[in-house]
Amino acid sequence: MKTDFDWSLARSFLAALEHGSLLGAARALQASQPTIGRHIAELEAQLGVSLFERTGRGLLPTAMALKLAEPARAMEAAALALGRSASGAQSGLAGTVRITASQPVACFVLPPVLTQLRAALPDIQVELVASNAVANLLRREADIALRMVAPEQSSLVARRIGKVALGIYAHRDYLRRRGTPREPADLPAHELVGSDRGEDILKGFAAAGIPVEREQFLLRTDDLVAYWQAVRAGLGIGFVPDFVARTDPAVLPLLPMLKIPPLPVWLAVHREVRGNARIRAVYDFLAQAVPRLL
Repeated sequence: MKTDFDWSLARSFLAALEHGSLLGAARALQASQPTIGRHIAELEAQLGVSLFERTGRGLLPTAMALKLAEPARAMEAAALALGRSASGAQSGLAGTVRITASQPVACFVLPPVLTQLRAALPDIQVELVASNAVANLLRREADIALRMVAPEQSSLVARRIGKVALGIYAHRDYLRRRGTPREPADLPAHELVGSDRGEDILKGFAAAGIPVEREQFLLRTDDLVAYWQAVRAGLGIGFVPDFVARTDPAVLPLLPMLKIPPLPVWLAVHREVRGNARIRAVYDFLAQAVPRLL
């Protein structure tokens, strides 16, 4: 058995192990499916073992694959730490910074902030990932994250920079058609826009003592931009961040007596790249500019 362990092969192996298919691994690594398959076959040949059973539902790891997973992950952690250290050693303010944020923040808060950033730091390019999924800063899926939950990893530096106020809103056309609810107990009789898999809105109704079932949401979506556009189109009453609702004066606030707990906003970065001059400059700029717009 050969003992030299090619990192590029190990990286493909770990991606296949994590995603359970060549296609999923290829998407995660932004590579082609044949390349991932070739890497795994080469690694199996080098080690003289079978790592996966090919099934109709994807890749099933063998006992040897599970045994090799831990040292391969240790190799991955070392490679990522090396990359972060090299990145942190860079001192220039030119280059690319990758930012991830939830869809509403990415679509409604960051564009004017990034316009200001462009004027202040013209040599920095931004890659913006608009996603409600939590990006993995440890694997450098992003340099900086704006999140509604505090990161749990001890190697991340997080700063609470503000909060997102939420309200109950409807378009004036909907209110003309269906009337305006005067108290929270009126809501079940109205057309409501809710979440698909998310439970927060249902839990909010339950906490307020208002009997609402999932089936009473005439539209259910976890895409927050689609959710806002549905409310804006007059489809029904929805629960929207105030900073989003302010973008359309025809969408009106309802039931101010029903207080919805605000969501915290955290700015997170890996502690090893915090010393990178351009990442630190963008981090500090966001910490100042984002709260003003929230």
